[in-house]
Amino acid sequence: MDEIICLSATALAQAIRSKEISAVDAVTAYLERIEAVNPIINAVVQLAAERALDEARAADAALARGEVRGPLHGVPMTLKDSIDTAGIITTAGTTGRRNFIPEKDATVTARLREAGAILLGKTNTPELTLYSETVNLVYGRTSNPYNPDRITGGSSGGAAAIVAACGSPFDLGTDTGGSIRQPAHFCGVAGLKPTSGRVPRTGHIISYEMGALDSLTQIGPLARKVEDLALILPIISGVDWHDPAIVPIPVGDSGLVELAKLRVAYYIDNQSVSPTAEVAEAVKSAVSALSDTGMRLEEDRPAEVKTAIGMWLKLGTADGGAWTRRILEAAGTTEIDPILENRFLSHDAISTPAFTSLLTDLDRIRSGMLRFMQRYDVIVCPVNAFPAMPHGEVNLRGDGYTYTRIYNLTGWPVAVVRCGTASDGMPIGVQVVARPWREDVALAVAAQIEKVCGGWQPPPI
Repeated sequence: MDEIICLSATALAQAIRSKEISAVDAVTAYLERIEAVNPIINAVVQLAAERALDEARAADAALARGEVRGPLHGVPMTLKDSIDTAGIITTAGTTGRRNFIPEKDATVTARLREAGAILLGKTNTPELTLYSETVNLVYGRTSNPYNPDRITGGSSGGAAAIVAACGSPFDLGTDTGGSIRQPAHFCGVAGLKPTSGRVPRTGHIISYEMGALDSLTQIGPLARKVEDLALILPIISGVDWHDPAIVPIPVGDSGLVELAKLRVAYYIDNQSVSPTAEVAEAVKSAVSALSDTGMRLEEDRPAEVKTAIGMWLKLGTADGGAWTRRILEAAGTTEIDPILENRFLSHDAISTPAFTSLLTDLDRIRSGMLRFMQRYDVIVCPVNAFPAMPHGEVNLRGDGYTYTRIYNLTGWPVAVVRCGTASDGMPIGVQVVARPWREDVALAVAAQIEKVCGGWQPPPI
């Protein structure tokens, strides 16, 4: 495999700045890799090859003049197809936007480009990002680079798959119920769901106009190395004067975190569905990787992890699918994927008193989780009860996804890093949960697990 495409985004950025590698060489190498692997996995659904090469040539010319645009100068990237990109079709997996070309970049797109990144293309997502397998009526299904018969998860499955296959140094995913973390787990890459209120959703198909559901959706990076998550997060974070939920809190430096002072709770079973023996063993491996750091490790699980099961879906369907229909209508979609229809549009709306009672229950869950976290700095637990399953079996094992949704309800930051491999070769990741606004702690702990357990491993394709 080409040495360039195996580099982390951090190492590639350094190599470009030092002129060891040109931006043109980097972009060319990744475009060639996409051409080689995409027929197998169908992860990249729109390619901007000529534009990317033009921007790479401009980046090299600027560097020759001594100009560095930013920390990602000349570094290629892909972006999830639910994130607006000016001049490039952005469908969000829905048929009404099959030919939609945004006039303006999403906030996160603009920030990455201003930092010097070069967009190669867009990656696949289920319709409106609302399913646990990456498949839609516009582009079809994305497959796992470790075994094309297996899923990549959703909804950032295209992003995770192309990063795992070395077709992109990094991508941005979005996470409403686990949509960064599940694909990171299934595809063996690193991912970060930031704290609610950290990264603007302006220009994403599910934006900040969600009322009571607003805090569930976050945008965050996917990469092969944890160090790249730490590189990208500060670039995309901060107030954009559009998203009203964003809080101007500085991003901490994960390199300054003192691991020996951290208190870690870990659990293997969320009492909804028990994990496979291999997933359980991976969590134990992660805990073992932390044992020599001086951290205080204790097996403990918040009671709310069990009591909150079902809360996420209740919130998402409480209005009978009205919020989903509004997005579909704005997109001009009339042909709706049956998956989305069945999952979000087939429920009856609950009464106003029932809805306010539901919000009260949500706040009680959040409060209980905070009281638990007063005793700890970090929680380590599974991402899913299972490794990547065969295509079409998501609904048969949907309870495995309950491990991530509790942390959408709390809005806390969560990193995922690979720390094991199933007997059939499929990757296994773990969640590293931190207190609100402490992405630096989650990333520092994830980096330690990566260091000991190995992290991302090249797929066979």
